Order: sequence, then structure tokens, then C-alpha cells
Amino acid sequence: MTRGLQDFSATSTTEELLVAKFFRSSVGNWLSERRYYTLPDGATQEVVSEIAIEFLAPGCLELQELAQLHGLDEFALTCGSKIEWDSKDSVTGKKASKGSTLFGALGNILYRDRGFATPKPITAIYHFPHPDTMCLKTEYQNSVFEEEIKLVGEKYRTRQTIISRAGEQVTIGQYLEKRIKV
Repeated sequence: MTRGLQDFSATSTTEELLVAKFFRSSVGNWLSERRYYTLPDGATQEVVSEIAIEFLAPGCLELQELAQLHGLDEFALTCGSKIEWDSKDSVTGKKASKGSTLFGALGNILYRDRGFATPKPITAIYHFPHPDTMCLKTEYQNSVFEEEIKLVGEKYRTRQTIISRAGEQVTIGQYLEKRIKV
């Protein structure tokens, strides 16, 4: 049985309502300009990515499959997002990566079909210090990924990612994302 939107609103936590609004506000095509700083030496890499973001409604097939991947009831996830990207090195033009990932929310946990550095399913804890700012913390393979994504009006997003290993920060990624199509 599919969880309807009215049922979703009546039974959802504040975090689930905020993540649904955030995912809906992020729908569209984005151009992401990224700069990664390797610590402690400060070496930089610049990457540009084209990103397409879709909202996933409760009960949709993608969320059912994602829930099953994590051993959850197939209708457990309250909403989600599908993100596809195509990245290249800004300086050389060489292709960096291309792919997609699914996110599904339940409580204050985001379930993903894959991680940034692993093809395996992972989870992240999320919270909203402000309705337009989502913070994520993900841990796997002895690494911690702390990310902040902030909607800036309707046309921009900023992101920052800090990657740590064994308690040491090893990479900082900063991103400016411009909406190119809703």
C-alpha cells in the first residue's frame, strides 16, 4: 500500500517534512563548479559537473527498491531524490566521473544506494540547522564525510564537504551550484 501525501504529512517528523521540501526545492538541472583541497599540502583540483535532480515520491518503485536494498519494509521511506551527474576536470577537460545515486529518507537517516567512494549501500545522519540548509554525516571505510548543502534563493546552492580519516581532515570540497533548468 502506497503512503499518500496526506498520510505522509500527518505521520512525518519535522526532519522528514524538511527533507521533502528540500528535495522538492532542489529539482532540476544544475551546473556545479567544484574545488577540492587536499590537506595538509593544499593541492587543488577543479571539477565541473552537470547534475540532474528528481524528487522521489513516497511509494515509488525507486524508493521501494532502495528500502529493500537496506532491509527495510518496501514502503518505509517517506520521500527521496535521484541524482545523476557527469563530471570533468575543469583544467584538462578530462572526464572525472559519471553516475547516479538514490537517496531515501526515514526519520533523520538518509538511505543511499551507494556512497561517494563505494558502490555499496550506505546511510547518513542528517539535520537542518535552517530550513534551507541540510547537513549530512556519513561514515564508511574508515572515513567520515561531513557535508552542508544550502539553498540560496531558487537559482543557487552552495555545498561544502569535509572528508576525514583517522581523525585527520584530508580533503575539503567547496561547490557553487547554479540552476540551469527546473
